Amino acid sequence: MTPDGIGLRHSTVIDDVWSTLIEVYADVRADQLHLPNYSVERFGEQLARHGSDPGWEVVIGYDADMPVGFAYANTLTLDDRWWRRMTTPLPDGCTETSTVAVKEIMLRKQWRGQGIALLIHDELLRDRPEEQVSLLVNALNGDGKVKALYESWGYEPISTQQPSVDGPVLTAMLRRTHLGAEDVE
Repeated sequence: MTPDGIGLRHSTVIDDVWSTLIEVYADVRADQLHLPNYSVERFGEQLARHGSDPGWEVVIGYDADMPVGFAYANTLTLDDRWWRRMTTPLPDGCTETSTVAVKEIMLRKQWRGQGIALLIHDELLRDRPEEQVSLLVNALNGDGKVKALYESWGYEPISTQQPSVDGPVLTAMLRRTHLGAEDVE
């Protein structure tokens, strides 16, 4: 257990955590599930694809036996679709640097604002060998608060992409995987 009382569990086997991830997703996105891009079915398709990508790993946070949130990631390859979908030129050497992509970060509403998302995120990255980490964020989520949160974690915008035709344009962000205290606001 962490000082916050949140237990953290790792998995690299998608079948072992599938139902938990779907459960948390459906709760977090409850008000958007009617939109095709946010349906449980679409998330399941993405989860299956992501879970088969190289280096897939998830960290799930628990309050007692209740899963409160998760973050999962996988290793990006040099020619990964992640890089190919960017709309603007990337920083020099960006795609040649070993990179892990955080594909999802979810936290149930009751547990937000307590540092638990960062706790899960940092645990996910703690033992990763990649030199940098990237993620995508809808800059409009929470009236910009989610993007600002990621910036406070040391991420910087590098481009945009629209992974699905019926989904929003997302801001691509990047930072070094392991930061010192001086790197985070």
